[in-house]
Amino acid sequence: MVRHRVAGIVLTAIGLFAQSVLAQTAGKPDPVIQKIVSDISRDRIAETMKKLESFGTRGDFSDTESPTRGIGAARRWIYDQFRGFSPRLEVSFDSWKVKKQGRIFRDVEVVNVIAVLPGTTQPHERVIVSGHYDSLNIVRKTGAPDPDAAPPGESVVDTMDNEKSAIAPAPGVSDDASGTAVVLELARVMSQYKFEKTVVFAAFAGEEIGLVGSTLYANGAKERKDRIEAVLNNDIVGNDVTGDGRMESGFVHVFSDEPADSSSRELARYVRDCAQRYVPGFRAEPVFRSDRFGRGGDHTPFATEGYAAVRFTTPAENLGAQHSLEDTFEKASPAYTANVARVNGAALASLALAPPAPVVEREVTTGVNKGRMTPMLARGKSKYDAVLRWKDEQPVTDLAGYAVVVRSTDAPFWDHE
Repeated sequence: MVRHRVAGIVLTAIGLFAQSVLAQTAGKPDPVIQKIVSDISRDRIAETMKKLESFGTRGDFSDTESPTRGIGAARRWIYDQFRGFSPRLEVSFDSWKVKKQGRIFRDVEVVNVIAVLPGTTQPHERVIVSGHYDSLNIVRKTGAPDPDAAPPGESVVDTMDNEKSAIAPAPGVSDDASGTAVVLELARVMSQYKFEKTVVFAAFAGEEIGLVGSTLYANGAKERKDRIEAVLNNDIVGNDVTGDGRMESGFVHVFSDEPADSSSRELARYVRDCAQRYVPGFRAEPVFRSDRFGRGGDHTPFATEGYAAVRFTTPAENLGAQHSLEDTFEKASPAYTANVARVNGAALASLALAPPAPVVEREVTTGVNKGRMTPMLARGKSKYDAVLRWKDEQPVTDLAGYAVVVRSTDAPFWDHE
């Protein structure tokens, strides 16, 4: 089967280069991607959320030896799930010894669970989908105020009782058994297919103690010079009703960092386009900031290292339930989480099936900018036009062509092709 595949080159309306992206914006929807989206199971997602809740707590300092309780039992179960999906998945524990520091009140082992689906023609290119499987129940010292309830302009020192929080029940269903359920369900479905690029399914630990697991993984990727094209991080995608009863079930927020034409921002736009094409009736709504006010997630370390990374989060957070005994399956919506998984699956598969990106930059060989990379963009013979050049150094037989998308500099989305 020959797919209508397009390598996209993104420009602003006035001709300034923004970012090279891969896109499937031409032709009909890909039937493989449609099948992946349709195979995502709400019931399987619900089962995963319940199972992760059943471990009682997945706190980073909780029991690692018990077969039924604590973070050790949870990570071994996640590992076994990955292993059972397909022999093509390369499953491993990504383990790190972390010393006492900051929120880490004693030495701890942080263990990410990673499943890699090797690519066929472009195995060096990677796309990652992630969630964190650790949980937290903040138990405060007697009489301690809640920092989140501080008056505007004032701050309150976090006086969490570390020892009690370490062993307290922490079901963590929406935060973030839901994101882990998205990752596992996509691994189950997508591991039955072959993709040109390598797909990585990551269940991170240490998120609740300072994004530790994802930071160590991202740092390692940078040191290895991994070519990561996109990171789709899912955190708090398990409920569609807020603590005050407001329901928002028709869309998911997609956070991305500045500037306006950063690789992360382009990825958010791409996710929006994939949702419109493959998950009609459920929207991926970009939010043009790195995360919610004063908060962060496992996409942040990747963006810091220069990779394109976005965060999926429900617009209906239940703030009263987060980091407490109340974050239970009873308050969750597996149907909502399944829709978020479908958007992830559409974007992830589309990226993993896409052809190699064209070369759109050249190295400056003279002057003060010598050695820097610059877009292959010029004013042309008239000096009034914008002329873009690109090179396809490894042409493929089923490449349909190139799409150039444009937008006004003050428009949020690409509106012309």
